[in-house]
Amino acid sequence: MTTSLAHVPHTVFRETGDLTADAPPEARGLRRDGIRLLVASETAGGTTVAHTTFAHLGGHLGPGDLLLVNNSATVAGEVDGRVPGRGAVVVHVATELDDCTWVVELRSAPDAARPLLDAVEGDVVELAAGGPRLRLETPYPRPNSSPTGHGNRLWRAVELDDCVLAAHLERHGRPIAYGYLRERFPVADYQTVFAQLPGSAEMASAGRPFTPALVTRLVSSGIHIAPITLHTGLSSQEAGEAPQPERFAVSGDTAALVNLVRTRGGRVVAVGTTATRAIESAADESGTVHAAAGWTDVVISPDRPARVVDGLVTGWHNPDASHLLLVESVAGAGLTQRAYDEAVAHRYLWHEFGDAGLFLPAR
Repeated sequence: MTTSLAHVPHTVFRETGDLTADAPPEARGLRRDGIRLLVASETAGGTTVAHTTFAHLGGHLGPGDLLLVNNSATVAGEVDGRVPGRGAVVVHVATELDDCTWVVELRSAPDAARPLLDAVEGDVVELAAGGPRLRLETPYPRPNSSPTGHGNRLWRAVELDDCVLAAHLERHGRPIAYGYLRERFPVADYQTVFAQLPGSAEMASAGRPFTPALVTRLVSSGIHIAPITLHTGLSSQEAGEAPQPERFAVSGDTAALVNLVRTRGGRVVAVGTTATRAIESAADESGTVHAAAGWTDVVISPDRPARVVDGLVTGWHNPDASHLLLVESVAGAGLTQRAYDEAVAHRYLWHEFGDAGLFLPAR
């Protein structure tokens, strides 16, 4: 797997630091499904944009359409630590690998605002609250895994004491967060209504606005909902970096339903880039989906466009992010640009607690 993108998104818009959602919608006086929803659709007559709230998602889908949702639950993957000779760091723990080592990222203390790219092989990280020591073994997934061209953002780390990191995270970990949030929020705020299987370092945030009442309305109106699993790693806060390998699973039942919906002419709408990556990882070149599980290094881009997904529910992504390249690959550059122009003009909120978009390109 390469660590940088062969392409960059076409979509151009100004930086959105002033549009960051700095707290969950509930802390801003809204219900989960009360956030704004921008619907960008394409028909033979042209492109249209509608502004509504997420609670009205079902009004823009039809009976026989399918929503693919990620049932991964968010774990508390952030802990404080120190590196002898350096001082305090924030440690983000992504995932446990098959050889019982861990993928970690070191970030600046106290708010994890930036990655620390000058760590070297052999550095030892001492976790706070009596936690284990971690030794940085090798860059992950390979050297020079920073798009800046120097240093390494992600590391494969081994525990030097007993294998207690998972238990330490359960007791002392907190949800992974970055410097743009106004305060700390509990892990319950980082779970979706679909969360069943713990394993995501960061929330599969596109599913967060769903509520039990909304799910009930969608199903009652004939819209299908099916689960996939993708345990998210650590997303890059920098431009040009491809997503790391991630664990995924698509069941035989979900694969069969996707294939049936496509045969009958319904839309397959992925809820988030994670659901897109998972289902596309289980599809063959013809777009037929099969049961599959394991690690995926599929990166949806012009080199490997979406074969199954023809609609997308998603949040708003930063310029040059790999997530934005995925959105373009599903929705098309023109529809994506129109949607982002509208989102910026109408001051939609960015990041995991922000507003949402529904992209429905022409078929």
